Amino acid sequence: MTFDKIKEIIVEELGKDEDEVKLETTFDELEADSLDLFQIINEIEDEFDVKIESEDGLKTVKDLVDYVDGQLK
Repeated sequence: MTFDKIKEIIVEELGKDEDEVKLETTFDELEADSLDLFQIINEIEDEFDVKIESEDGLKTVKDLVDYVDGQLK
């Protein structure tokens, strides 16, 4: 469920097709710059009511999903 919502946010923010966003997809592959990542993180923080302190270490969609899942526990 976390992945589906994060995927929806990424697709909306970056204007990508849903099939381009997989767990192993990197943000570089999605051509997301630091502003894009900032906007994605803000949307995720609002949606899941979590705080993402830093984007360091968040290289793939899976990294982001795992981080959010860890915050929700």
